[in-house]
Amino acid sequence: MNGVTFSLAGITLTALGSGALWWEDQRILIVSDLHLGKTERVLRRGGPAMPPYETRDTLIRLENDLQSSNAASVVCLGDSFDDVEAAKTLSEADRLWISRLQAGRRWVWIEGNHDPGPVDLGGTHLAELPVPPLTFRHIAQKGKSGEVSGHYHPKVRVQTRLRNISRPAFLFDSDRVILPAYGTYTGGLRSDDSALATLMRSEAMAIMTGQTPRQLPMPR
Repeated sequence: MNGVTFSLAGITLTALGSGALWWEDQRILIVSDLHLGKTERVLRRGGPAMPPYETRDTLIRLENDLQSSNAASVVCLGDSFDDVEAAKTLSEADRLWISRLQAGRRWVWIEGNHDPGPVDLGGTHLAELPVPPLTFRHIAQKGKSGEVSGHYHPKVRVQTRLRNISRPAFLFDSDRVILPAYGTYTGGLRSDDSALATLMRSEAMAIMTGQTPRQLPMPR
């Protein structure tokens, strides 16, 4: 699989180029901030019309990761939908698609700040999920360790010889890993923002997503 491996709490994890995290020993695929239905939510609230393919694009990438990994479990780290109404207005075709992805797997929806978890879809709905020595939650908590979370949509920007490159990224140190947003149209928060700089240790690393994931010291 296309990714970069690293260690957290003695566990080997792989940050995939797609933005998903893979725990091979447990066959768990972790994704965060799918924000399904964002196009509908933005339009409903009077925002600009966007190409209506973001849900399909996100589910295609998720299906590809599931096929490649043969994951036994999936953990969605919150904000799986852009808001409660977006979950309710999901098309029947997309609901069936999600049901097909869930078939034969344990599927856990973690509660996010945009949505309380899509309770009318299959799977288990939790505020957080402990799988020792790791804990899966939506928002990182200071003073915790072995923590896998999302929420911030981290991204990094680096200067190459030819141009600036900005990409979604994983951030990790000895206490935690924060996943990039998996969903299309989700935007991001730069790693040098104070919200992330104060959470991450000085030795924190970043892994840029994309066809060739790249690890580098977290830009501050």
